[in-house]
Amino acid sequence: MKRICLFFIMIAAISFLQAGGKKPLKVFISVDMEGIWGVVHSEQTMPGSRDYDLARKWMAQDVNAVIEGLLEAGVEEIVVNDSHGGMRNIIADELHPKASLISGTPKPLSMMQGIDNSFSACIFVGYHARAGTASAVLDHTISGSSVRAVRVNGLELPELGLNGALAGYFNIPVIMLSGDEETCSQAKSILGSGIVTTAVKQGVGRYAARLLPVAEARKRLKEGAREALLKKDKISIFKLNPPFHFELEFLNSSQAEMPSLVPQVRRVDARKVTFSTTDYLEGFRLLRVLIALGAGS
Repeated sequence: MKRICLFFIMIAAISFLQAGGKKPLKVFISVDMEGIWGVVHSEQTMPGSRDYDLARKWMAQDVNAVIEGLLEAGVEEIVVNDSHGGMRNIIADELHPKASLISGTPKPLSMMQGIDNSFSACIFVGYHARAGTASAVLDHTISGSSVRAVRVNGLELPELGLNGALAGYFNIPVIMLSGDEETCSQAKSILGSGIVTTAVKQGVGRYAARLLPVAEARKRLKEGAREALLKKDKISIFKLNPPFHFELEFLNSSQAEMPSLVPQVRRVDARKVTFSTTDYLEGFRLLRVLIALGAGS
């Protein structure tokens, strides 16, 4: 039995060396909806609304343009995680056939379900700005009905920052983001100036935007993905330093009541709860639990 095991280990090692000692090019894509080309109102992102099916189509087309760029740059495996709302937005057979899809909710890592250290890079498609951002389409942080702000070690983070830090937990760089102009600006400010950003629209207000011509938007997404992949080794990994002190500020005081009953969590004022951890993944999961508790209050 030991000889058989050693044989397979040797075969695996030879294959690894023949491949140049590098792991396969594998990219994780988290795709939200508010930053998708064409989306300017929350009704477009809600199942049952008049324009929802159109927005689902645009969502698939945006991410497919990114996938095409990645494939041209030599990516071997792509995993797409549907990350909006109920996370069943992308119609599976409309996604590029070279990519696999993670669909549905709840998922342990929510918008980042499927991420691990086997990936070479991470991309955020269709993301939006943090709650309270002027001239940003549908700005919010995780839950527009309950969350006013999330801070980690004193830094207020939008979803791109919280999720980017989780990619960093697995030593994976976020190499590209698409959304409106304000979201792209926040990505460079938080994740680093090296990230490739593709703005597919310019926010005029919370419910209005100037859209790029559709063909131009998809062209930029494809070219941006290819550029990002080719320069991935020059893009820094976003990491926060432990211990991690989380602050979760709700919109109203009742939403802080149930979360404050969780052991380890402290209520510091009417709307804010805090907790600390030495493990970011643990903190990320607890944050999701507290938001769910607050949203139900």
